[in-house]
Amino acid sequence: MEKIIGLKEFRENVAAFTKKVGKGESFVVVKRSKPIFKISPLEDDGRWETVIDFTKIRKGGIPATTLLKYLRNEQTRKKPKKA
Repeated sequence: MEKIIGLKEFRENVAAFTKKVGKGESFVVVKRSKPIFKISPLEDDGRWETVIDFTKIRKGGIPATTLLKYLRNEQTRKKPKKA
């Protein structure tokens, strides 16, 4: 069953609600007593996959700016031509 929460409560506690949704709970978020959206767990239909988990490379992950800088450098390197 879905729980009803206020928008302000949701905004102030996004991390806590994210964990609860991850554990299977669903919520209807209301503003001025009117429902505005619902948050619920995604059903795993096999379409989502982890491409790479950067937290395994460095605790806390890798900053996006560092990753993008690395990728840009890789693209600009000259690759050897095939004979």
